[in-house]
Amino acid sequence: MASVNLTTMDVDSLLALRGEIDGELEERSRDLRQQLARLEGTRRGPGRPAGKGPSTLKGIKVEPRFRGPNGETWAGRGARPKWLQALLEEGHSLDEFAIAGAEEGRADESEEEVKPARTKRGPAKKNGRRKAA
Repeated sequence: MASVNLTTMDVDSLLALRGEIDGELEERSRDLRQQLARLEGTRRGPGRPAGKGPSTLKGIKVEPRFRGPNGETWAGRGARPKWLQALLEEGHSLDEFAIAGAEEGRADESEEEVKPARTKRGPAKKNGRRKAA
């Protein structure tokens, strides 16, 4: 587009130029919307890459694994409820509140192999190899 001196243009010319600019902006907006529509197949909504959605277990009801003295229950998911936390601080054991039969079909947690925590590795050399320890 050629450079235009806006101060020397009359009102009709400015309005015509405004119409051209609006048309160009509308066309670019349409192109961007089409590109976005093509990308939606690889994304799960605004800002959410595919495969990074909510947990597949969210919303699925499970049988309670623990029952409190007043009939409160907890399935063992998420943060410990306040009633259970208070009882544990009093010196009670978590096993005291386990519901009989709730552990069937689950591996015994005490027998599970405990994996060591991942540690951060030291700095890498410039050629990509790590320093020998």
